[in-house]
Amino acid sequence: MSTPDSYRFFENRSCEYYPCHRGIEEINCLFCFCPLYQMENCPGNPWYKEINGKNVKVCSDCVFPHRPENYELIMKILSR
Repeated sequence: MSTPDSYRFFENRSCEYYPCHRGIEEINCLFCFCPLYQMENCPGNPWYKEINGKNVKVCSDCVFPHRPENYELIMKILSR
């Protein structure tokens, strides 16, 4: 992806984990570790798994932070 707003998008195709998600053409690696993980009601699509009596958030099927068009919303959420 080449854009004048390149600070909003970073893609690392040489990463050993790339692509970390299937089904999307462009993966924004800027938020590789999702900054919304701690949010109980994040805008992504996580699911929860019980491990040792605790509910653990599982985001392996979520591509929300990796979609370039979600940059602005993520920044807005983080600025609250």
